[in-house]
Amino acid sequence: MKYSNIYKLDGDILRTFLIILEESSVSKAAVRLNVTQPAVSHALTKLRNTLGDPLFIRSGQGLVPTETAVTLKEPVQQVLDGLMKLTDQRPFDPTKEDMNFVIAANDLQRELIFPRLFREARSEGIRLKLRFMPSGIPSVSMLRDARCQLVLTPFPPDAPDIFQRRLFWGEMMCFYDGAVRDAPKTWEEYLASEHVSVRFTGGHDSIEVLRGVDISAIPEPTVWVSNFNAISSFVIGSDLITTEMSVMRLGPLKDLSAAPLPFKSETVTMYMVWHERSNNDPAHNWLRRRIEKIADDVSKKLRRIL
Repeated sequence: MKYSNIYKLDGDILRTFLIILEESSVSKAAVRLNVTQPAVSHALTKLRNTLGDPLFIRSGQGLVPTETAVTLKEPVQQVLDGLMKLTDQRPFDPTKEDMNFVIAANDLQRELIFPRLFREARSEGIRLKLRFMPSGIPSVSMLRDARCQLVLTPFPPDAPDIFQRRLFWGEMMCFYDGAVRDAPKTWEEYLASEHVSVRFTGGHDSIEVLRGVDISAIPEPTVWVSNFNAISSFVIGSDLITTEMSVMRLGPLKDLSAAPLPFKSETVTMYMVWHERSNNDPAHNWLRRRIEKIADDVSKKLRRIL
């Protein structure tokens, strides 16, 4: 392998390589990078010429990485992590930085935290840009592969290189239309009710956050939806119920009646999760502090209405 002109490579080219590796597509990589397809193609051509390897071969399933590309994934990520560490102690002014973040969060966390954060940042002259992706049941690889910089979830992935911070917590509650029915008063009534649940990408259900009970005894939902905002439209005017975190009373399920579950279950905690490469980054620290402040206000508001 010929490594001529290796010092002409920069972080943008290396990041482009990793995104192509994840997406198996130049066009999809361009969307993620917010650049044109020709820009991605030029970067790939430069890297191919420098390394003396095609790196990707076209197939019916998109771009397939060569063996060289596969073996380069980890060292390229390490180089990018090293570049980030060089800037960890730089003077930081959020109004002069590119404050661009990719965040994995479902619609509950997204709506509770980020509209306010965005408005406040813009009022301070901070050109904040946010891109969201569904978190579902998040995996460690989402952060390790830099597909996102932050995850908000009640299912925090656990690994030595993963950091987490508790944001807020609360009880699980039963949500229903009080004009149509009463809340179930016993375990048996709860099991006899028909349920609505969110099914995430990957086949996991939101009911899995319910701990301390045998969820296998709960009947399969009558309705599965893809996000929390879709629940109310099915519950209103019907005898369906849904089981979700109490904090939903401030967000997607605010129009429904809510009652404690007729059985004991464990408190559920929402976490903020990030990779160690971002731990000392000033921009990332700024984002985490802002999220913690808003989450604290959410907790106070929730305590007032419960």
